[in-house]
Amino acid sequence: MSEKATMEKIVNLSKGRGIIYPGSDIYGGMGNTWDYGPVGVEIKNNIKKLWWKRFVQENPKTYGVDAAILMNSRVWDASGHTTSFSDPKMDCKCCKQRFRADVIIENHSKGQVNADNLSNEEMQEYIQQHHVCCPKCGNFDWTAIRQFNLMFETSRGTTDESQNKLYLRPETAQGEFVNFLNVQRTSRAKVPFGIAQIGKAFRNEITPGNFIFRTIEFEQMEHQWFCKEGDDQKFYEEYKQTALQFLLDLGIDKESLRFKDHDKLAHYAKAACDIQFKFPIGWQELNGIHNRTNYDLSRHQEYSGKSMLYMDPVTNEKYVPYVIEYSIGADRLMLAVLSHAYDEETLENGETRVVLRFIPAVAAYKVAVLPLQKNLSEKAREIYQRLSKEFMCDYDETGSIGKRYRRQDEIGTPFSLTVDFDTLETGKVTLRDRDTMQQQTLTVDEVIAYVNEKCKFN
Repeated sequence: MSEKATMEKIVNLSKGRGIIYPGSDIYGGMGNTWDYGPVGVEIKNNIKKLWWKRFVQENPKTYGVDAAILMNSRVWDASGHTTSFSDPKMDCKCCKQRFRADVIIENHSKGQVNADNLSNEEMQEYIQQHHVCCPKCGNFDWTAIRQFNLMFETSRGTTDESQNKLYLRPETAQGEFVNFLNVQRTSRAKVPFGIAQIGKAFRNEITPGNFIFRTIEFEQMEHQWFCKEGDDQKFYEEYKQTALQFLLDLGIDKESLRFKDHDKLAHYAKAACDIQFKFPIGWQELNGIHNRTNYDLSRHQEYSGKSMLYMDPVTNEKYVPYVIEYSIGADRLMLAVLSHAYDEETLENGETRVVLRFIPAVAAYKVAVLPLQKNLSEKAREIYQRLSKEFMCDYDETGSIGKRYRRQDEIGTPFSLTVDFDTLETGKVTLRDRDTMQQQTLTVDEVIAYVNEKCKFN
């Protein structure tokens, strides 16, 4: 990642080039919600497609689902979310702002104190002893720390009072767990096998305002691998490497990634680690890999009354499978990809060129079709129509050719195709490479073959 890739620059570029806009923008926005623009939605969709290709399409033992956002509230009782899914928060009595106590402590200690390991009383004591003031107004006048549940609660119209309360799911994983029996039966799946899903999740938490790093509405890409106890640690280690390799194949440098084991394991976990990325805000979690044991299926077995036992067809042994979970946020990965791709290059004439150096498979548009002059637009549009049947293309005929190249550089388009007067005579076009700015003359058929080859993701 370029040292020049500040969060401010990435946010401004995203707003100005149709990548990501503030949510509800004409009303002044809304609490760290974001809308993906014409360029951003293509980049994000490409990231999701590549993830699905790697973990579902190329794995004959993984099956995809798209589970409902609204689920029976008993699901969240079984998972523990209704009783233990909360954040320690406190209010400043002066400015009336609410903050997470653990974040306040970690920021004050500059990361030296891991507040995850502290109880409410210990956090309260730290704040008192170190006279930690409100980061908003600078006063020292706090309420007591209280636990706030992170789930968005809603209701439905029904005469059954027990079904009135519903929740927007805070994670997608439970949709995979409750469908374990369905997938195993209908796909005739044999353990070990996986269930994968990409979907929205919602958390009513205080967000620090670091763009799309943490938002109240986000998209998760999750893969649950069901296996036999005894094989679990082997698969856990394999998934650590598989998850890392996917990030490397997206073009992220190994120096910008690192493993971080959890200092404190959840009560159900046997092992857990994150892959951290060096964001403009520092090293932060990008994705997690967890050995969840057989906790999840056992809990759903207990609360639903449905047996989650799997019978091995070879040994006739019955057991509740262990789960290795790999989870990564599509929005957070989008931010990592944007941050890593951002670059500023000084040209020979002294000008600064901003470039998003995506791998071609991630870029929103693979080719931009640019007529040299507007009176060449008929031929250029003809070529655009042909290319757009193969891959996403952009078309731009406004401004000088140099300015149009710069616009495409800023959104990460890997190739720009120029239609000039020679095209009318020879049928050949000029293809410019984003990174090298080198040009070559090709037929349209050669362009299609060349770009398709460059866009492969293996």
